[in-house]
Amino acid sequence: MSSLVQSVDWLAIAPPTVAAVVGLVVLVADLFVTEARKPLLGWIAVGGLAVAALMLLPLLDADRSTFCLVGDTEVCSYSADRFTLVIQLLVLGGALLCALLSVTALKDSGKRLPEGEYWFLFLSSAAGAALLPASRDLATLVVALEVASLPAFALVGLRHGDRRSSEAALKFFLSSVTATAVSLLGISFVYAATGTLHLTRVAERIQDVDGQLATLAQTGVVLTLVGFAFKTAAVPFHFWVPDTYVGAPLPIAAYLSVIGKAVGFSGLILVTVVALPSYADAWAPALAVLAALTMTVGNVGALRQQSTRAYSAVRLLAWSSVGQAGYLLVPIAAAGYSDDPEKSVGSTLAYALMYGAVNLGAFAVAALVGRAHRLNRVADYRGLYAASPLTALLMGFFLLCLAGLPPGVIGLFAKVTVFAAAVDAGLGWLAVVMAVNVVIALVYYLRWTALLFRAPEGEAAAHRLPAPLTAALALTGVLGIALSGAPQLVLRFTDTGLF
Repeated sequence: MSSLVQSVDWLAIAPPTVAAVVGLVVLVADLFVTEARKPLLGWIAVGGLAVAALMLLPLLDADRSTFCLVGDTEVCSYSADRFTLVIQLLVLGGALLCALLSVTALKDSGKRLPEGEYWFLFLSSAAGAALLPASRDLATLVVALEVASLPAFALVGLRHGDRRSSEAALKFFLSSVTATAVSLLGISFVYAATGTLHLTRVAERIQDVDGQLATLAQTGVVLTLVGFAFKTAAVPFHFWVPDTYVGAPLPIAAYLSVIGKAVGFSGLILVTVVALPSYADAWAPALAVLAALTMTVGNVGALRQQSTRAYSAVRLLAWSSVGQAGYLLVPIAAAGYSDDPEKSVGSTLAYALMYGAVNLGAFAVAALVGRAHRLNRVADYRGLYAASPLTALLMGFFLLCLAGLPPGVIGLFAKVTVFAAAVDAGLGWLAVVMAVNVVIALVYYLRWTALLFRAPEGEAAAHRLPAPLTAALALTGVLGIALSGAPQLVLRFTDTGLF
């Protein structure tokens, strides 16, 4: 009789494990640390995320798997392959930058944000987000998705006495719970039809489902995709995004815009490309239509933002993130038509890495301006160059990267990569829609960029840069500039041996 006890590859699971353990350390330390020393918790969290990110380095050379089936070591629940490492780099690196923004935000909040609870929830969500891309069975996938999502609900509504924050958390919670319920129903149908939860076995068995269960399997596929469409903020499941970003603490809005999307898209890729390749004729056209709708609604929504409206800068970034989600969906849809789906998925990962770096940089500048202008309107950025030249130059660079214009070469490179994925897959109409949307996006990105360098109204207000904000701006700026100088590094990292 074979033993049911198996060894655990602790090195493979180290990145999410370190984040989770540091979260527990912070929660316990919060009980014993005096009020004056609470800021130390933030620096423990920053250090923990840095260590978790560094734990990716020993995993670069070889694929590692653990929690495998007894008697079949090829079927595992956790896999640290190239795809996993790219997403974990995005998640943990992005969480580290958001943690630096959070250190300043907590200090400025005037005790309205409880530090111990904040950091525990933040690290818990980051651990779940890092676990999700490594998940290779549907049960682990759902658990990771909820570990990433549930703390995020609380983080959005954590600010004491803030009605907007509470409303944002409620809207986010209701939409996400609906998405989870739909996903679970779909996954249960898939399990009923195939008798397995492991993604590779689902891919094998769902092709030969008994005729009586074919409708059940098809319904399960559709419901599972609808659930993940909620998580990626794809239209028409995007309605929670603007209000949630405005109501949440700004670092959490930044976190949701990058790490939240990484969670949704990595789950969507695993379900479609790995588990359901035989149903590509169903999910590929659906994702192509979703991509077209999402980029169009997102960019038109951003274009309609009035610069003098309260919180218009955050709202514009929120609508922009919806538009960017549309671009990210394009290569996933293309994977269903392509002979080389891994190459198409690599385009999504390359775009996600670019977007993560520059979008977090834009949020870092928004956090800086928001310290002096509480309403954080786009109009408040007028004359930023006169007050803080380097910050204005960085913000202009980040916006040009998002627009895909030089000197933001990495943004242009990423858009061309996505565009090529659509053309190579025969999705010419989607490439045309994307080209039109890139032109629409140029209008609001360039309008905001021009505002940075206009003469200020009245005396230019100086913006004091705290050390954590300086570090976040420096890291995103250096990363964006370095990748613009050598954009081929991103595609090379995401192009080979993803699964």
